[in-house]
Amino acid sequence: MHFDSPTDARPRSHRLRSLQRRTVATLGAAATLLSLAAHPALPAAAAAPESVAEGDSARFTLAVLPDTQFYSRYANDQFAPRYGTNPFAVQTEWLAAHRDDLNIPFVAHLGDVVDRVNTASEWMAADAAMSSLEAADLPYSVLAGNHDVRNSSDDWFDTDYTLDEEPYLEWFGTDRAEGQSTYGGSDPTGFNQYHVFEAAGEEFLVLALSWRSSDATLDWANEVIAENPTLPVILTTHSLLNIEADAVTPKEEEYGLRLWDQLIRDNDQIFLTFNGHFHGSTQLTKTNAYGHPVTEVLMDYQMAYDGGNGYLGLLEFDLTNNLMTMQTASPWVTWKPEESLTSYDQPFLEQPNQQYTIDIDFAERFAGFAPDWAAGAADQPSLVQKARDILLDGFDGPDPIALEQPGSRDDFVAAEGTVAHWRFGDEPGVVAEGQVFEDIAGDADLTRVSLEDSGSTTAQLDDVTVTDDANPFSADGGGVCFTDSDQRDSRFSYLTSPADVPATTNTLENGYTIETFLKMDESWSAEANGWSKAIVRSGNRSELPGMPWSQWDYTASPAALGISNLREFQWTEVPTETTKGDRTAWSGEIMVDRWIHVAIVGDPDTSTSTMYVDGAPVLRNATDTLGQSINSGSPWIFGADWVDDSARNGWNGCIGETRVIDHATGPDEWLTARPDLSGLTTTAPSGTLPVGTEVDSIDGSGYPGATVSLTGDLEGTTAVDDDGSWTIPLAATVSDPDRYSFAVQQGFGTRLSGLIDGAFRIAAAATPGTPGDPDEGTPGDGSGGGTGGGTGDAGDDTDTAADGRPDGDLAFTGSTIGSGLIIGAIVLFVLGAVAVMAARVRRGRSSV
Repeated sequence: MHFDSPTDARPRSHRLRSLQRRTVATLGAAATLLSLAAHPALPAAAAAPESVAEGDSARFTLAVLPDTQFYSRYANDQFAPRYGTNPFAVQTEWLAAHRDDLNIPFVAHLGDVVDRVNTASEWMAADAAMSSLEAADLPYSVLAGNHDVRNSSDDWFDTDYTLDEEPYLEWFGTDRAEGQSTYGGSDPTGFNQYHVFEAAGEEFLVLALSWRSSDATLDWANEVIAENPTLPVILTTHSLLNIEADAVTPKEEEYGLRLWDQLIRDNDQIFLTFNGHFHGSTQLTKTNAYGHPVTEVLMDYQMAYDGGNGYLGLLEFDLTNNLMTMQTASPWVTWKPEESLTSYDQPFLEQPNQQYTIDIDFAERFAGFAPDWAAGAADQPSLVQKARDILLDGFDGPDPIALEQPGSRDDFVAAEGTVAHWRFGDEPGVVAEGQVFEDIAGDADLTRVSLEDSGSTTAQLDDVTVTDDANPFSADGGGVCFTDSDQRDSRFSYLTSPADVPATTNTLENGYTIETFLKMDESWSAEANGWSKAIVRSGNRSELPGMPWSQWDYTASPAALGISNLREFQWTEVPTETTKGDRTAWSGEIMVDRWIHVAIVGDPDTSTSTMYVDGAPVLRNATDTLGQSINSGSPWIFGADWVDDSARNGWNGCIGETRVIDHATGPDEWLTARPDLSGLTTTAPSGTLPVGTEVDSIDGSGYPGATVSLTGDLEGTTAVDDDGSWTIPLAATVSDPDRYSFAVQQGFGTRLSGLIDGAFRIAAAATPGTPGDPDEGTPGDGSGGGTGGGTGDAGDDTDTAADGRPDGDLAFTGSTIGSGLIIGAIVLFVLGAVAVMAARVRRGRSSV
């Protein structure tokens, strides 16, 4: 901003300091409000969802245990050393302890009890956890997920297994199920079972179907329902409903549609389904053959912090008020020692599809098969609120991390120390041989290697394309895709950087952050794509001085990010101290056809390299490592592995924008973070400006790269400079006596900050023969509706109008105060003071 004021004698520095003080106060208040809006507080008695009915009613809680595989897998080598127990054990102990408090009649496990079917220690951990429910006489159902069977291929069904070789049946077979008070029976394989539980005056049937139910099993399930014709049915299985890449929208799968067609649609008794397997949470309501709703619910948190962080479902049935209310809660989080808590440790998940209420008129929904259905006694308070009270009692945890989608391609946090930043979100289409993708941070541009030079005799030109499909939290808005890669016929393509630029020579010995967005194609298979790589620092580790021999990957590249035959992300690196050999980090199972954000953070303070998948650290990370050994003259390559000094085993899927930083960073600096727009300020004038003032620009501070817009009586746009300052020149200098109002806002595309509203007035010259101008007001106090300084009108409501008189309801008369009145006021003041003194003397004497 620039304006010339010929009559304001106050030093400019004084005016600026006054404005800065007001700006800081305003920004502080605004930041507090924004923080509360983004991260609602969770007090000890946090309120239940607003849709929960008050007062006693016929209520009960169905507890749901989604995939526990990582709790079982890491119970002994990760959880026990760190915590003394594991989330699975704490979940079941908590349910047993509070079964009466929450009126829990039944617990449903959704499968993937363990991670590695042939590892006895995992079954032992699962056995110990589920035994807590048995000890408390709290009945449950359990079913096998794909990790619980020896062959989980999609074309294998439960009738194809050799039953006496299946560990699941040894640990959770029919003999154990028969011990449940609710047990109704099992199918001939023993993998599938049903239970009938009573709650709130009515009975419900739970049908638990394991991984890949055969036609024979579905026939058995239909018979079970037919033999219990008046019971509402809750179907639990491992795989039914999937979720889209936006982590919100439901997505139907072929197998789920098979269950719908052969079991759910024509059985009106099935009103609710639960499944795990697909990472995330969503729901879908469909209409069955009878015209009635069926709600399908997905719940699986295995990719969250601590392998799921102990989250389970607590579904309150309110039969009196016709409501089902879901809460996603973690007894594990509130059990943890306070000093171990992180921002990932939230006792409740409250995003869409994690906390919600479903309206269902139970009597009407069940009338077709149970015309006499009626709710029991209304004798239970809100169990949703009670669960919150129990879990939050005494809990004091950190605020959660909230992600926000970008508003434009520039809407990402620029990180100091960026070594390379590759982006692919250009025009979609086939990538030509020799086509270049810019490194926007340096000179390590990526180039598509020609078919002739690639080493693949089966690759085709259209195997590499640019797509405008992207992870919703990537500002780039696109990716480069490698299709039809298949190691069986050596079909692959790749991109390469130059070999002699800083990005290829940097050993990252002071730490690093490597982050990317990856997606596997839905055609991915272990046979064709197992152990393929997406991003590689090429070379041959066997040629590194001091590299110890190993059976695996001895001639592979020094560092690479890829996928195993079990669809686990693997990060492998040889640290700068080469004699330490290979160091690896591993994720859990990754879903195909879904964009995933991956960050690898090398921390020199802890000598670890930690993998984060969609923001959550994995359980198996690299230790005793620092930086990366490299082969001189070896480039980065994208889209293929590099072993034995040549490319091979291409990535079957897409790679999004990728960035390398030369130090360890946290989530607030990752590509999934957004620039903070709350710091917008302006030093625009406010209040009433002296006669003759000229304003030719408005300036202030903001986030570098953001677009600042000025609207109202003053207009213009500009980009914030690298130093955080901005200036908008006005199209014409403002000098006419008048009131000028405006609003300032900064943003990246569609993501915008709050508005800063402001106004100022330029005074008019006094009319000849009238008194001098009264007080012309003071600059605005920043108390307007915006988030920065320079807002609001002139001080109080005493703006000076263009005709030289104060604004307001009363006209300015032009009268002046005479000297006689001034003398009279002084005399009255003196007499009043004397009277007060006399009164004090009298009081003092009376107290003696």
